[in-house]
Amino acid sequence: MSFLKKLTVLSLATVLLVSTASLVEAKSNLKGKITINGSTALLPLTLQAKKEFNKLNPGVSIAASGKGSVTGPQAVKKGIAEIGACDWDASIDVPGFKAFDGQVANKVAVIPFAAVVNKNVTVSNLTTAQLQGIFTGKITNWKEVGGADADIVVINRSFGSGTRVNFIMKALGGTDTVKKSSNYKEVGSSGDMKTNVATTPNAIGYLDLVYVNSDFKAIKINDVEASAENVINGKYKVWAYGYYMTKGQPTGATKAFIEYVQSKDFQQGSLKKMKFIPVAAMK
Repeated sequence: MSFLKKLTVLSLATVLLVSTASLVEAKSNLKGKITINGSTALLPLTLQAKKEFNKLNPGVSIAASGKGSVTGPQAVKKGIAEIGACDWDASIDVPGFKAFDGQVANKVAVIPFAAVVNKNVTVSNLTTAQLQGIFTGKITNWKEVGGADADIVVINRSFGSGTRVNFIMKALGGTDTVKKSSNYKEVGSSGDMKTNVATTPNAIGYLDLVYVNSDFKAIKINDVEASAENVINGKYKVWAYGYYMTKGQPTGATKAFIEYVQSKDFQQGSLKKMKFIPVAAMK
């Protein structure tokens, strides 16, 4: 290689290094504090995004927790959180919940939900009508839907859960669940649902796909498997957008964090690996 070519290559490398260093320096100068409350369905995504964002922006402190979707916009309204993670657009009225005025819904993910059962349950498919019967207490034994002669144990999410709102609207056709005096339990988070279905024989519940593992099993609804592919192709209907609610348009570190979650790199990378679906896939 000639001296002139070597000099050119060295000059280009220097420019790239300086440019990269400047970019890292600019990102590392971002400072702020972000508190995120709300959806436990979105919590794994939030925690992963926090981990990646903090590597690029160590000057931003992020605290994230999940207690159910409704607590997200409530925390934003009270001023104790900058972001309220919610499994519905809380800026408009939805069944059971009034709109949170003045809040902006920032769309960050597509969340597929699944009906899940304990591993000892032999049933692998349920129709909408059968699900309605089970969650309203009209169907109480697995033999009524083709399974073994065993009482069905219903595990439900408590009121205020976005997963519950979406499961009722999209898997149960709007038919609300009914508490039963026996073989019925309510839990406060996706993690609690996961544990209870996995450890309770003959149990049925529901979760978003990110929590589904080999400790229990997801079942088909109307002969359609709960999968990202089936959501995208329109065959599977039990899904929802996940939102980061903010008081007005986000600014500063909050804006930067939301934009990171919405970025192509995160949407096509970590988000997809976690069984969420990129927002752009539904356009």
